Amino acid sequence: MPGGLWTTAGPGDGPLGWAGYGEARERAARASGETESVVCGEGRVGGVSAVLIVFDFRFLGGSVGSATGDRIEYAFTRARETRTPLVSLIATGGSRMHEGMLSLHQLQRVARQSTLLHQAGVPQISVLRDPTTGGLWASLGAGADVIIGIEQAQVGFAGRRVRPVADDPAYTAEGQLAHGHIDEVCALEDVGSVVAEWLLLLSSGTPEPAEVPRSLGSVEPSADGWSAVQRARLATRPHAESYLDDYFDLRRSISGDRCGGVDAGMLCGIGLRGRHSVAYAAQSGTATTPAGFRTAARLIRLAERLGISVLTLVDTPGAANDAAAERAGVGPAIAELFATVAAARVPVTTLVIGEGGSGGALALAAPDRTWITPDAYFSVIAPELCAAILKRSPEDVPATAEQLRLRPADLVELGVVRGIAD
Repeated sequence: MPGGLWTTAGPGDGPLGWAGYGEARERAARASGETESVVCGEGRVGGVSAVLIVFDFRFLGGSVGSATGDRIEYAFTRARETRTPLVSLIATGGSRMHEGMLSLHQLQRVARQSTLLHQAGVPQISVLRDPTTGGLWASLGAGADVIIGIEQAQVGFAGRRVRPVADDPAYTAEGQLAHGHIDEVCALEDVGSVVAEWLLLLSSGTPEPAEVPRSLGSVEPSADGWSAVQRARLATRPHAESYLDDYFDLRRSISGDRCGGVDAGMLCGIGLRGRHSVAYAAQSGTATTPAGFRTAARLIRLAERLGISVLTLVDTPGAANDAAAERAGVGPAIAELFATVAAARVPVTTLVIGEGGSGGALALAAPDRTWITPDAYFSVIAPELCAAILKRSPEDVPATAEQLRLRPADLVELGVVRGIAD
């Protein structure tokens, strides 16, 4: 129902005939200087054009009614038609009680517009100010490509007055970050620079494949298979952070699988290399958890929507195989990542920089654009586990490693990788 088409009740009392609603709006207008809880416009953030949706909490707690929904829908339509990134600066208590279900209906309008913007390949960023609660967190806030929380901001579906425990840390930006629901938390004074960097990164994609990173470790080939495994396991060799720092001029991270999980060993985000953005998903030497696989899949889907090429760095002894990983769905998570890589309509480039342990490594590897560094290996299984399965003694592990043909040169000869990085 379009805002302003109120056909019931007296003047100013809204669609439900809520006594005093008109007076409440007048007080809100005097307090805020606005006629609604959001102001929409166009501007430049750090040199990048953006459509802006800005909430004013002074206007009825930033609540959303029919007229608010009209403004938000127009802003999304404008962003989609002009292919301009959209940034929402949210501060709201949720739906406007004075308009009942007509207010709640605005969430469906917002969700539809957000979906249309995703389908159009236009970036969307949300900034969660204090507070961001109710249905607007569950639609406009959580539906964005990149979600930024302000330090100590209240963020949650349940507002303070309806929570079982009013001050639980779960209802904060930091709590949402810890459980994989937002991408980063920043200080209020840093919002402008953080949003500016994200706009640049999300708007600078190219369909060209990402360049293969240079090798940062030893250039000498391994003498045998067991030596290759031992070199890849050295704590002193370069790991993902070193490769990402060397490769990118600027980068920012996304975090979490949006299902309650975070894997600190899976580094995902978007970086700027020269004039173009590259999305990256990089294992950092630990066993990858279901949350890590799901975060990588989320990153690749985002890159696909925005036309950004993808770089993956493989370095894991394998997928996490404990009971917690099984309960969290490690099999389905790996399957999801395999499917996401296979279906990607942007080029994916892979460099194996350390251990390439079985399916947990292969899930992140491009089927036809994978390279390896001289101090890495890629194997169907770790030599020790292979020996155990074949009922061999520990003394047979080095010979088993040789039989697996897991050295970089072996992998090139077998056609598993395209080459060895310089």
